[in-house]
Amino acid sequence: MATILPPDGEEPVMPVTESSAPSPLSFPDYRFYWVARFTAVMATIAMVVVIGYQLYDTARTDYRMSIEAASLQLGLLGLFQFVPLAVLTPVAGWAADRFERRSVAIFSNLIDITIATTLGWFTYYDGLTLPLLFGLAALHGVARVFSGPAMSAIAPNIVPPAALPRAIAMSSIAWQSASIIGPAAGGLIYAAHPTSVYIFAVILLAFSAYTISRVRPVLPPPAEVRGHPLREMVDGLRFVWMERFLLGTITLDLFAVILSGATAMLPVYARDILHVGSEGLGLLRAAPALGAAVVALGLSIRPIERNVGVKMLWAVAAFGFGTVAFGYSTSLILSLVLLVIMGAADMFSVFVRGTLIQLNTPDHMRGRVSAASGLAISASNELGEMRAGAMAAALGPVSAVVWGGAAAVGVTALWAWLFPELRRAKTFEPQFRQAS
Repeated sequence: MATILPPDGEEPVMPVTESSAPSPLSFPDYRFYWVARFTAVMATIAMVVVIGYQLYDTARTDYRMSIEAASLQLGLLGLFQFVPLAVLTPVAGWAADRFERRSVAIFSNLIDITIATTLGWFTYYDGLTLPLLFGLAALHGVARVFSGPAMSAIAPNIVPPAALPRAIAMSSIAWQSASIIGPAAGGLIYAAHPTSVYIFAVILLAFSAYTISRVRPVLPPPAEVRGHPLREMVDGLRFVWMERFLLGTITLDLFAVILSGATAMLPVYARDILHVGSEGLGLLRAAPALGAAVVALGLSIRPIERNVGVKMLWAVAAFGFGTVAFGYSTSLILSLVLLVIMGAADMFSVFVRGTLIQLNTPDHMRGRVSAASGLAISASNELGEMRAGAMAAALGPVSAVVWGGAAAVGVTALWAWLFPELRRAKTFEPQFRQAS
């Protein structure tokens, strides 16, 4: 395939070596962006961890459900988060390309502040019910679907193309370091005083909204180049569908994580298999992020430049193998080590996939393509939780995790055969040209 050309017929700018590329942190806008991402992710992941534990505990304690039946409720929690993502993804991608992207991100923060406030109130007065938790989980899905495309599309506009691979890696450091601190802090704060975890989340979300507002405006395309909203939404999805390289990159994560996702089962492992409670759940949720943060830090210092497609495929396979081993573990230490390895493998895959998608997409379509990628990621996470919960209800949580990891390895091999473009991607150089 030919190559996407940037505006004005310039030659595409390729990622350069770490010695010549400027540091993203040398740009004030990127520093504000990094802090906003870090604080928002820390707040929302702390909330999500606690919501999962509260839902599972409520199902077991107040509703007297068995382990299998309560595991199914965790799967349903993922489904409730996924439905708004599936319905609103085209709208969110269009909004990120049509409206000022900072405003879209702040809007999503305000939704999450509302959720945290509501959960804090009902936690304090011991009024939590399964319908309430499911409803707020769905509302959180609305916030996520608007936040993801807007935040992803901001980064390429505030750093030069040469710095983008490092910017993506450092953005991942923000995400993963927040994913380490957030679950651990959430679990510890919840164990000490359940309501305080939501006060903690509200403060962080408000600070995130403030810092993203300090980034210079990221304006949408001029009115004269805009099309009909529905046509623009369809064009974004068609762009991904017609380009096999992007399609293969995005769907690899979709199907691998749908099959291998073990996150939904962590409350089960914490409460009834490893017997470590909410504090242990925080450690389990933080462990993958620790591995991911280490890899992200290494990639921000020395980004990979060769054989990127093959390395991405091997990373996804390693994630599947790690999931199988974790499923059988009954030791907290071993489980944490395996989760760290899984997080490292996942981060490597995320870095390669994210850089390939951003550099293979024109700026005026980045919101819509990021939305499609975000839908795949969210579908893999939430539907993966549903798959794990349903399978756990039928076969038990251990079998659900083990068989899921094995299936992910199989999907990786299948995608390497179905999409040879992935294996042939030697560098981050754009793989095609498409007018849009």
